[in-house]
Amino acid sequence: MELHTPRLTLRSARADDLQDLHAVLSDPRTTRWWSTPPHESLEQTAAWLHSMIANGPDHPDFVIERDGRVIGKAGFWKLPEVGYILHADHWGQGLAGEAVTAAIDHVFATRDIDDLTADVDPDNAASIRLLERLGWVKTGFAERTWHVGGEWKNSLYYGLSRADWSARLQT
Repeated sequence: MELHTPRLTLRSARADDLQDLHAVLSDPRTTRWWSTPPHESLEQTAAWLHSMIANGPDHPDFVIERDGRVIGKAGFWKLPEVGYILHADHWGQGLAGEAVTAAIDHVFATRDIDDLTADVDPDNAASIRLLERLGWVKTGFAERTWHVGGEWKNSLYYGLSRADWSARLQT
């Protein structure tokens, strides 16, 4: 499965994505807000990639490809929760918003689901701006929800309804 945006291709993961994904998941800048510390080995990334591939080609979780190179992932690792990560070298260009928008459009077009969720670290200002710019609404907060690299992280929860997503196109 492939989705296309003006600058990106979102597609199902493949085994030959290993090196590019390892470059993403081993970068400490990129994984600062991720649910795991930076990957220390290619084997760790291979296991992560294998689990992504094992979900099957119809699963709405995609690698993000730009100019033939994988630079991140966006989609729904477990419906209805969105997740995304973009290599830090590509931040600040609107690419994450472009990829997440395509993934949301795809899920609402192909799945009988009315509400999506997101879990973001309260200190991740860029991700919060991205979600809010796309119409997500804060629904809650919880402390000590993720234990990453020996440190407890908190969560801000966001929601997006099919109705709100569709309404944004009307304005």
